[in-house]
Amino acid sequence: MTPVVQAMAGAEHGGAEAFFERLAIALNRAGLPQTLVIRRDGARSARLRDAGLAVTELPFGGRLDLVTRRRFAAVVAKARPRVVLTWMSRATRLCPTPSPSTGPFIHAARLGGYYDLKHYRHCRHLIGNTRDLCDWMERSGWPAERVHYLPNFAADDRALPVARADFATPADAPLILALGRLHPNKAFDVLIKALAAVPGAHAWIAGEGPLAAELERLAAERGVADRVRFLGWRTDVAALSAAADLLVCPSRHEPLGNVVIEAWARDLPVIAAASQGPKQLIEDGATGLLVPIDDDAALAGAINRLIADPVLARTIAAAGREAFERDFTERVVVARYLDFLDRVAA
Repeated sequence: MTPVVQAMAGAEHGGAEAFFERLAIALNRAGLPQTLVIRRDGARSARLRDAGLAVTELPFGGRLDLVTRRRFAAVVAKARPRVVLTWMSRATRLCPTPSPSTGPFIHAARLGGYYDLKHYRHCRHLIGNTRDLCDWMERSGWPAERVHYLPNFAADDRALPVARADFATPADAPLILALGRLHPNKAFDVLIKALAAVPGAHAWIAGEGPLAAELERLAAERGVADRVRFLGWRTDVAALSAAADLLVCPSRHEPLGNVVIEAWARDLPVIAAASQGPKQLIEDGATGLLVPIDDDAALAGAINRLIADPVLARTIAAAGREAFERDFTERVVVARYLDFLDRVAA
């Protein structure tokens, strides 16, 4: 197999960061020789090392960081990979260029959003995790043969449900789960407004971010504070999913929609705003329900529809599970990554 160095300079929490960990561990299970370079993060480093991976932690700081580029080059020189795969802009900018000291390698970068491509001009190949993102790269001037669609996968896991009583939620109440940063892009304000028109339903919102206090105030203003629970950042999403009746992704801006794939894997019916990622993933009325962005009335209508029609909810959940098994399992996506690495290295 093709030896690889992967580099991630992301934050402590985030969708790309979580998938980086899942993919590195899965590729390791598949036997791929890897060396990982990450931004200093003791917890992430421990998880990766526990999985049997070699990890180097670097500062990945700002302009005054005189350490990262030199030490990154030293890691590459020692590992002698055939491919260096960088994640997002910072790791890509600080990646060394092939030289007699580092040895020859192919530089590929993986994008999970519509980033400024000036930071990627030294790359040979770009990976997009949605087809629309790949089309955008080509429209931005990248040659089609150097743009590659490689989707994310979700863990095919199950867990016992968390006790609803732990979050003061009645056992018989329709329960909506929403996941993500408390950020304007995620549009949890739209969900809170919609909840006012969904009598008896409760919502669990799992995530952290700058809008926490503002969203709590909105819930109080809309008279639903007793039916919304803000859970903070959670690592037990499978258990939360097992307790819920449906997942809502109300995002204004969502390049992929990992939460959709994860809900499919866990047999949850999905309702999503028709932002970039979800509208590519979801076949409306079949694998989920799509509603217009920023339309709390339409979102409330879709939620009420699924609550009132459990047969439709089960049908949508089953179709989502089929889509997951076809395109988004670990086995399918890891095979695609291994094929990509062999092809570009050759």
